[in-house]
This record gives sequence, structure tokens and C-alpha cells, in this order.
Amino acid sequence: MDISQAVNIEKNSVYAIIPARSGSKGIKHKNIRLLNKYPLISYTIAAAKLSSTIERIFVSTDSAEYAEIAIKYGAEIPILRPENISQDNSRDIEFMIHIIDWLCENEGVLPEYFVHLRPTNPLRNPDIIDQAVIAMKRDIEASSLRSAKASNTAPYKWFLRNEAGYFKPLISGLSLDDANDPRQEFPVVFIPDGYVDVLRTEYIINNNKLHGDKMIAFESPDGIDIDLEEDMQEIEKMTNISKSLLYKYLDENFKE
Repeated sequence: MDISQAVNIEKNSVYAIIPARSGSKGIKHKNIRLLNKYPLISYTIAAAKLSSTIERIFVSTDSAEYAEIAIKYGAEIPILRPENISQDNSRDIEFMIHIIDWLCENEGVLPEYFVHLRPTNPLRNPDIIDQAVIAMKRDIEASSLRSAKASNTAPYKWFLRNEAGYFKPLISGLSLDDANDPRQEFPVVFIPDGYVDVLRTEYIINNNKLHGDKMIAFESPDGIDIDLEEDMQEIEKMTNISKSLLYKYLDENFKE
């Protein structure tokens, strides 16, 4: 898509995009799994609702059932995601282009920013989302922002195994002996965690990429990113869920 086409990008506007395909393998129907009475995806929608910077909330899903649930909790699903971009190996850029194309064709207006929020990180602080959006807006050269946590381990000390069965350094330029240096000798490595990403719409359109080379490094607070059943069990044991701002919002607005 060419930005020179008759598409209006509304300055400073911010939409949330929440991906929620139905084919999860680690936890069946993970995105709508109940967490203290409410579907997992509802917590992310609630976080976007309580954000002071997000204006609209879109969910990208291939499931009519998921769409109905998301709409109940306040999201928009103007079109279902096609099956061919809802596979295990589908890339995030595909559902982003899908919603951008729909907005172009049906509304003719795009936000300057999309906030990418994954349902698998349900206990977000809306204020942290807003801090990320503000950081992105302040940096006119940034192509994107991604949240991450500092790793407690040093990948510089890890190995690959070659075809002959010998170890080789994971990082180019290190020797096997270099990799044995104390962890404190190596730079801090950050692990993306899905807490909040902020994407610049114009960059996506012009480059067919989400993040680019000028990605703001945004450190996020501790949290649980749900991928496996053990993660779900861990978060279900947390005693503070019912005290969280998001749970209180859901209880106040959707308690049955």
C-alpha cells in the first residue's frame, strides 16, 4: 500500500489492536479461557478502555464466537480475520495489514499509532500503556516501541551445536572461552514480553514491516505472559487478581 494514496492519517490518534485467533495449541481456546469469571481477552479490552490515550479498540479474530465475546466487553470487530492469516505460522504484519486495509476502504481514515496488546498478558496497568504511547509520540524518529524485561541470564554464555557435535558460541565474535566469562561482563539483554507495543501506521504502510530499526526500548513491569497451561495455573493462583483495577472494572460493568 502506498501512503500517497487518498488515505488520511489522523495526527496523534491512537487505536488498540488485539489479536485473538482461535487456534491456540498450548492452551485450547486460550484467549477466551475464564480467569476469575471473565474471559482472558476481556482483561486486555478493559486495559485499553481504561487507557487515557486509546480512542478505539479493535480485535482481530477468525472466530465468530470470539468476536461476540469481544464485542460484549467493548471492542470493535468490523471484519473477521481470514483463515489463511490465522495459522500457527502467520505473522503479526498480516493481521495489521488486514485491519489497515479495512479502515482504508471503509472509513478512509487511519490512526497515527496502533497499540498492539496481546490477550496473553492480562494484568496490565493502563497507566503503563499510556506511558508507552507518550514515549512514542515524543520520539518523531522512532519507527516503533516494544516492551521488554531485562533477562536474568546472559545469552552470550549459551552455545549452539555444530554438525560435528561440537559446541560453538551463540554470539558471533566470541570464543568458547569468552563465553565462560562472568555474566556481569556481558551487556544486559532484554526479552520482549508482549506487555505493550506501539506501532507507527505510516511506517507499516510504507515499509510493510511492523517495527523497523528505530525501536524504542521500553522496560515493562513484571507480569505473566500466558503461553502454557502452567502459566495459566500460576496466574489463577494469584490472590491479587480480584483486587486489580481491571478486575474491578469488569466486575462493575459486566458482573452477572
